[in-house]
Amino acid sequence: MDKKAFLGMGLLGSNFVKAMAKRGESVQVWNRTTAKAMGLEQFGATAFADVKEAVQGVTRIHVTLKDDVSVDEVLEAASAGFTPGAIIIDHTTTSKEGVIRRTAYWKERGVTYQHAPVFMGPANALDSTGYMLISGDEALIKTLEPELKPMTGKLIHYGPEVGKAASIKLIGNAFLVCFAFGLRDMMGVAKAQGVGVDDILKLFQDWNPGAQADARLKRLSMDDHTNPSWELAMARKDTQLFLDSAQQNNIQLSLLPAIAGVMDQWIEKGFGNNDWTIVGKDFS
Repeated sequence: MDKKAFLGMGLLGSNFVKAMAKRGESVQVWNRTTAKAMGLEQFGATAFADVKEAVQGVTRIHVTLKDDVSVDEVLEAASAGFTPGAIIIDHTTTSKEGVIRRTAYWKERGVTYQHAPVFMGPANALDSTGYMLISGDEALIKTLEPELKPMTGKLIHYGPEVGKAASIKLIGNAFLVCFAFGLRDMMGVAKAQGVGVDDILKLFQDWNPGAQADARLKRLSMDDHTNPSWELAMARKDTQLFLDSAQQNNIQLSLLPAIAGVMDQWIEKGFGNNDWTIVGKDFS
């Protein structure tokens, strides 16, 4: 089996390597902090202090780093050791623009760069579950599929547009951030009401608001909001109750004050009797 290199031994990268080793793959690893790479040797990987040496003799170079800057710096430093025909597979969450630029830059230098970001935590990387996103050169993707599928629970294609997978990953992460902070605000309102987390968990056992995400997105993006299931003015009334309760109990909320401001803007424009999801028209 051909050797592979993996650059970036954080929580995600190190568990990817452990899973590769379990599958009997030969992996050469590197990390800025050499000790982290050395720690993978007990699982069968070969660690290198010099990134150029880590990529020598391999046909696939996997990358899981911090951001665009770190990816650019590490790949540039490693490039002197690239084997002709080697393919870079970058799992880092980066900008769409960075992916487009890197794809073109490395192509000019005779190197193939493919972005494949993931919705996977360390446990997913170790168990080969979760989701990997990919877009770009479809012939290349077809070639890489047999190698990438064992790394993840599902490999999701987003077509031939270079950078599309990067955009989808950022969109998904934006939702996760808002989701977590939405739960934080909910916890704040619950505290103001004297309700504990256990009671909220009990509610979610019977009522799953996450199941509404699909339908809610469709309502936010629809053209006609004149047949309301919940009027914007009524949603704003409830939002004020959240805010008042938190203020009375000296609890600082993150999202709800800004949400109230957006609602007020739409109400001032005369849409108070429309469905509250009319606020999605800002972006639809």
